[in-house]
Amino acid sequence: MRSEQRPVTGLSVVVLGGTGFLGRRIGAACVADGARVHLVSRTSAAVPSPAGGPGVSAIGLDLVTASPREIADVLAEAGADVVVNAAGRAWQADEAQMAAGNAELVERVVTALAALPGPPVRLVQLGTVHEYGAGAPDAATGEEHEPAPVTPYGRTKLQGTRAVLRARREQGVNGVVLRLANVIGAGVPEGSLFGRVAAHLGAAARADARGEKAAELRLPPLRAARDLVDAQDVVAAVLAAATAPEADVAGQVINVGRGTAVPMRALVDRMIALSGLELPVAEAAEAPGSRTDVAWQCLDVSRARHLLGWRPLRSLDDSLRELLTSVLPPEHPRPGTPLGITADAPAEEGKRP
Repeated sequence: MRSEQRPVTGLSVVVLGGTGFLGRRIGAACVADGARVHLVSRTSAAVPSPAGGPGVSAIGLDLVTASPREIADVLAEAGADVVVNAAGRAWQADEAQMAAGNAELVERVVTALAALPGPPVRLVQLGTVHEYGAGAPDAATGEEHEPAPVTPYGRTKLQGTRAVLRARREQGVNGVVLRLANVIGAGVPEGSLFGRVAAHLGAAARADARGEKAAELRLPPLRAARDLVDAQDVVAAVLAAATAPEADVAGQVINVGRGTAVPMRALVDRMIALSGLELPVAEAAEAPGSRTDVAWQCLDVSRARHLLGWRPLRSLDDSLRELLTSVLPPEHPRPGTPLGITADAPAEEGKRP
């Protein structure tokens, strides 16, 4: 059944990875909703403004090395009602480092939660579309699809998901997994395609302001199509999952995406067009057998609508404008919709382009 969305007002929310791209947004939204928020990061001094302030505490803890007991002590001290695990490794890490941040950490978090006295604490674990691997071949991928990840990131995140589901079955941990599409928005890490292109456009705009020629944008082969979701929509899904009835969501995997497959070359072209810059792009040729990920991703998000009352509200152009505004110099014209560029999905929902 569809769960009525409830505010987190008055709840104690612990955000693991609270200074990261999503963690700081989740913390800020919970504060705005009236929660007491505890942002956990390697160093408490790393909590940025405006995430810091009234209703927010910063907790320094190296989650990669912390024991279940140390994690449990932090959660008990915070009087946690909700734990959001936004920690993990995706960029500039090898498989062992990803396993430590994406799988082993989750094992220790669920062990800590199982040991806490009192009512079960809600755990919202952030998973990824990359857990599916290729997904459904000709339609949107639903949660019942058997995961077959093909990258170290997908494999280690799937281990984390399975740890949450196993802890629910065996120890009664009140956990739910949100399996996120590729997240886009201001502050997205430069290790991602979106962050890399945005950073280059920012540098190109500054060069243009100095009367200099912008450097060529060199990219890997852009043959893939990806489901993208705005960071603000992800935050809304997290808040809905944090307060949904246990009977509805505990032990569930719930897809969170836009339900459309966006060709990556079209995305890059749109970013450049919205920036208003003239920028040469050099896309590398794809050698036979060189692909290490999947060519097409699209999520079925009907379960999120049914269980959380959630749906994506932000268009792709909304996301791109916010991202570009964050990297372009203040004197650069505000990103708009150029003539001939249409907002939103270039691919039909749930079907291959």
